[in-house]
Amino acid sequence: METEIELKFFVSAQFSGTLASKIERFKVLQKGRRELGNTYFDTPDKLLRQHDIGLRIRRFDDVSVQTLKTAGRVVAGLHQRPEYNAELSDNQLNLSLHPADAWPDSFDINRLQADLEPLFSTNFERQQWLVALNDGSQIEIAFDQGEVIAGEQRDPICEVELELKSGQTEALFSLARELCSEGGIRLGNLSKAARGYRLASGYDGDSVKALALLETNDSHTVEQVFVNSLEHALSHWHYHEQIYVERQDHQALYQIRQSIQLIMQALAVYGEIIPRRGSALIRQELKWLRGELNWLEEAASIEQLVSDKGHKMRKLDARKSLVKQLKKRMERLPSEEEMLVLFQSSRYCNLLLDLSRWILSHGWQPLLDDKSRETLSQSIRPFADEQLNYSWDELLQVFPVDSQFSADDYIGLYNKLARNLLTGVCFATLYDEEAREAFRLPWYDLLHGIEDLQQLEQIGRLLEKQPEQEDRDQIGRWLARKQSSLLSAMQQTRDNSLTLEAYWL
Repeated sequence: METEIELKFFVSAQFSGTLASKIERFKVLQKGRRELGNTYFDTPDKLLRQHDIGLRIRRFDDVSVQTLKTAGRVVAGLHQRPEYNAELSDNQLNLSLHPADAWPDSFDINRLQADLEPLFSTNFERQQWLVALNDGSQIEIAFDQGEVIAGEQRDPICEVELELKSGQTEALFSLARELCSEGGIRLGNLSKAARGYRLASGYDGDSVKALALLETNDSHTVEQVFVNSLEHALSHWHYHEQIYVERQDHQALYQIRQSIQLIMQALAVYGEIIPRRGSALIRQELKWLRGELNWLEEAASIEQLVSDKGHKMRKLDARKSLVKQLKKRMERLPSEEEMLVLFQSSRYCNLLLDLSRWILSHGWQPLLDDKSRETLSQSIRPFADEQLNYSWDELLQVFPVDSQFSADDYIGLYNKLARNLLTGVCFATLYDEEAREAFRLPWYDLLHGIEDLQQLEQIGRLLEKQPEQEDRDQIGRWLARKQSSLLSAMQQTRDNSLTLEAYWL
């Protein structure tokens, strides 16, 4: 058995020139070019896919190799998967060539052998270079161009893969940073096999989904939950980056920003244990990227207002004019093309590389004192209780009992409320679900109320731009009624929320 450790990037065909110039800077030990044909197998009910197992026969130079890849780990483009290879003499599947303990205990290998059938293929030309780095590490660089084929369906392949052959994982990231230095490259979470399964099933893309609660239990240590929180956010980030690349959905961008916020909140929550100097550059770059996405609230508000041709403003005489003005405002926001360029920029790529390297290497460990190490090794529950108490005290300070808030007050507290709710995402499953949801849902209602106030604010910005005084008066009265109704409902929600018993006590 071998464990593949590789970084995968999606590139354009034009990247080959950039890649060749980069490789010239390293000592090339071997190079070659070959045609690879790969057939992937599974059962009719996709049993292997259900267990995150890949099984293929690869053909090259009159040689056939059967490869079994079992469930592994993917963090921001870094793939780590156990791999078993066996040369075939007759190009026919033979599962007995792999060790019995490579398969899940529940598998009947003889029955599986009988049920397997070809599902899709990947055919591509691979250019390979084995390079030596200054620290002695050896890395294989592969540039693949071809296509995934499933029946009549085709999907192009244009990828760069870096596989660590010997040495330290750090060397893999150093080489990746060099390749990313000029942009035009994007970390890839989808393997060729994953793309093949999508093509074979007629699957045309994933749906946007809300950030899920992190699965945490009392057996986890403080450090395990810290790592899991970061990986949970990164997985959500990469999932929605792929969606945006495929179909430019603003909701996918919003979920990417949620991931960024969760990472930043995790770094803040653990800030008294994990020295801040160890994550200073990462936090700086996360803040930069969050700033690049700060326009999303405005875009979401405008999209809601102009949906169905301004249905929400149907009682206003100036509705058509307002919709037109809102659309013009939307045109001034960053375009889809600008976001796609951002995802292929050197700065964006390096942020993901640095973050994933820091997580995988536990880069905070060398900076810890004995007290911090002891705290990180303890059970998560007392730490979670403490952090949720702190978060609750902070909410009580900014939303004091019996206080009245204006629309501007609420809008100014939106980010603070959102961050506090993200703290709960990391620890929520430690506690009783019914009590937890009863406590958290009213605060989410308040968050949605603030988003509604942000929509009204978009109309308010256009009020003085209306040429007719009659329209300005009507819009002003409409805004006042809507805002008053919202503020009244939000006050009631907030008053009720402040009387709820904390679910972690």
